Amino acid sequence: MTGIRGVGKTTTARLIARAINCIGEDGKGGPTIQPCGVCENCKAIAEGRHIDVIELDAASKTGVDDMREILDGISYKPVIARYKVYIIDEVHMLSKSAFNALLKTLEEPPAHVKFIFATTEIRKVPVTILSRCQRFDLQRLSIDTLMTLFHKVLAAENIEYDEEALHAVARAADGSARDGLSMLDQAIVLGDGKVKSETVQNMLGMVDRQQSGELYEKLLSGDVAAVLQTLRTMYVNGATPMLVLQDLIEITHLLAKVKVLPDFADDASLSEADKVLCKKLNAAPISILSKIWQMLIKGLSELQYATVQIDALEMILIRIAYSAALPSPATLLEELKKKSGLKNNGANIAVSDSMNADSEKIALDTTDDLLKLLTAKKQPLLMYAIKNDVSFKSFENGKIHLAVSEKADKNLMHDFRQFLEKETGVAWKIEIDYEPLGETLAFIEAKELNKNKKNISEYPLVRAILNEFNGATIETIIRKSVQEAEDEEPTEFSGGENINETQEYEE
Repeated sequence: MTGIRGVGKTTTARLIARAINCIGEDGKGGPTIQPCGVCENCKAIAEGRHIDVIELDAASKTGVDDMREILDGISYKPVIARYKVYIIDEVHMLSKSAFNALLKTLEEPPAHVKFIFATTEIRKVPVTILSRCQRFDLQRLSIDTLMTLFHKVLAAENIEYDEEALHAVARAADGSARDGLSMLDQAIVLGDGKVKSETVQNMLGMVDRQQSGELYEKLLSGDVAAVLQTLRTMYVNGATPMLVLQDLIEITHLLAKVKVLPDFADDASLSEADKVLCKKLNAAPISILSKIWQMLIKGLSELQYATVQIDALEMILIRIAYSAALPSPATLLEELKKKSGLKNNGANIAVSDSMNADSEKIALDTTDDLLKLLTAKKQPLLMYAIKNDVSFKSFENGKIHLAVSEKADKNLMHDFRQFLEKETGVAWKIEIDYEPLGETLAFIEAKELNKNKKNISEYPLVRAILNEFNGATIETIIRKSVQEAEDEEPTEFSGGENINETQEYEE
């Protein structure tokens, strides 16, 4: 049995022990998935006093000597039960020697013995042990399941409670029934016999969800003054900067999830406060939520190293509030088009180039044809060498005259000749001069790129962008045929759906 703490691993093991040892109310029953709970075996196992069901804590009995004591008793048959059951909790704590001592018994156990292991760290259990066991992964308990458990317990104890308080405890329990019940006990004591929302918030150091929602709403609106005022009120009331930041991260995730899965807004696992928040802030686009998420996550590390955390949190929220009010890249592009007098006809800037003409059969009449063939055949190393370590004096089909650098690989020409003959079926004549290189293909490409950059920078829209963003430069040019550009959908800038784009845009 594996799973986090408090999901019922040991309890499940006891239930299995009861199921295989139950003899029924009449004393004649066999193993069953529904133990009677009445027979002596069932009652003794439930009360933890059965002589044939042995529970061990591997955290305190980790050595090989402890394991040998267990193994010495295995050969003896059970006293009153059908099977002798060994329940070993936190089995990953056993030493390597203890595991080795257990291996042979697990491989060929006596028919009257059953081992049940429980662990929260399945990765620390040796593969040799796992391969001899059936593994069952117990999942975290959902908030709905925990709420049902809490309602049942409080009804049996006749204790008053606030629904929001129970939901907060269930969320803080993180899928563990034991943690949830422990926090519920604490809330009852602190609340003088009642489970109150205010008591639970103070007990868990939680932030008031309603105030967090108000803070988030002001962040989206870009009202910096209101953001700082709300934050200061929350801080004075006891909310720590880290908890406020974590709450804002949870809200961002919740809003994004509801945006993608609208039906989740009515999910039973959400509190009423969260449902109201989802409906209130539903208009926030994914692009803005993604940008806020990134800045909040980045803020976690900033907060950890800050001397005064509240000051650091204020700066984080100021940055987010101003960023939320900034126009998206798509909006900026439209404004630039208006300023430059261009119409938004959806057309792309395209450069017609005969290099992009598709052809099933490539004739190697020029160096451009050669480079296209190297690209199509996925020969990056050979292409790099041809571009940088040689310069072509003449190039025609079947005949090449070139100069080769002294730094070139000794096998370059051999590999180059083999490639040409294999792909074209022609015996190529290659005349080689070992002398200083002239203009290499890489040099010619760089010169051509700079020329194209200068030409493209004269387009009205490109010129407007370069003027608007001081220091911006054209880094590269993607060549497309006119037909490819016409067939392609106009580019829609996301304004933040891509993390790298968001980072650059924010800066």
